[in-house]
Amino acid sequence: MSGDRHKILEMLSEGKITADEAERLLDALDKDASLPEVSPAGGGGPSSGTVPKYLRVLIDDTKEPTKVNIRIPFQLLRAGIKLQSLLPAGARAHVNKALDEKGIGFDLNQLTAENVDEFIRAFSEMTVDIDADGGLTKVKVFCE
Repeated sequence: MSGDRHKILEMLSEGKITADEAERLLDALDKDASLPEVSPAGGGGPSSGTVPKYLRVLIDDTKEPTKVNIRIPFQLLRAGIKLQSLLPAGARAHVNKALDEKGIGFDLNQLTAENVDEFIRAFSEMTVDIDADGGLTKVKVFCE
């Protein structure tokens, strides 16, 4: 049994999570295990037939010394979804209300592992390139 499965079952036996929450977490683990991994040499995206591991944002501004190179692991998104499922319903309601008050129409209850996987699949098929300031600033967003 994997360590994650064991932890989930342990939390269930200690009463820290409900059976429904444990089931959702176990389903999310099964879904993660069924996704193919990206080979280190693979570039992700539809041409390589692999699932990307990272969302990449690069900004190169030739008129400023500052450059941006952000690499966000998609596993971080999946982990966040697993953690939010452990939040009590009341806490999620408070977060949703606070987001709504700030003008952000987002419902934590609608966030699922399937949503993230759909996002990853959709985003792996696109690259965003932006040239601004007459070509002096370049922004690139892609998956790898």
